[in-house]
Amino acid sequence: MSNEAAGLRLDGKIALITGASKGLGKAMALSLSEAGATIALVSRDEQKLAAVKSEIEHSAGRAAVFVADVRYEEQVQRLESEVSDRLGKVQILINNAGINLRKNLIDFTFEEWRSVMDSNLTSVFLMCRSFVPHMKGSGYGRILNMTSIMSHISLPGRSAYSSSKTALLGLIRALALELAPEGITVNGISPGPFGTEMNAPLMQNPELNAQFLANLPVGRWGKVEEIGTLARYLCSDAAGFITGTDILIDGGWCAR
Repeated sequence: MSNEAAGLRLDGKIALITGASKGLGKAMALSLSEAGATIALVSRDEQKLAAVKSEIEHSAGRAAVFVADVRYEEQVQRLESEVSDRLGKVQILINNAGINLRKNLIDFTFEEWRSVMDSNLTSVFLMCRSFVPHMKGSGYGRILNMTSIMSHISLPGRSAYSSSKTALLGLIRALALELAPEGITVNGISPGPFGTEMNAPLMQNPELNAQFLANLPVGRWGKVEEIGTLARYLCSDAAGFITGTDILIDGGWCAR
């Protein structure tokens, strides 16, 4: 194996990924597993997590399933204990869980607003608070927070979502500075339009799909595997000088 290829390996690393049951979370789990990491798969859907675990193991990888709602402090504390007991210390944390409610700000109930904030922002605080101690003292650690192009631009009906994802940018910068002396990097990934289950109805409508792609500079939907490849690089030794930033992977959407 070349030195360059070795620098992209994650052998011996434990990687925890929230929202790992589908879409981008699943893609990142598969990619990091291919690089040699053992994956702690976390979401609220045990059945879908089990299917991802089976797919990883079919490719000779290692994974374990943990069911938790990371919006809640007590569940995150339980998760930390269970992961520690079963796998050991987590060196890679990918905060991918989140939700989006599309409506005008004045139409939000307080409970709906809090739900978006708790899912997209408070959960990241809780997960980092619990798992950063795993990384300290080893000289290595990787934290990736899934932000969004909606943290750089916005659209009508995205007030709660954009607010929560933009706040993540501030958390990323501050936490990166706190943890830099430990050799722990903290970065964001801002996906644009990707071919996930959530976008399937639009993709399957020829007229709407054509209209959408006409406004996307690269003229195609993103492939979930492209997110997986980026995450794997950012978690590798080769990316140790990248911290406190957010990487757009959006097909040119925000460059328009």
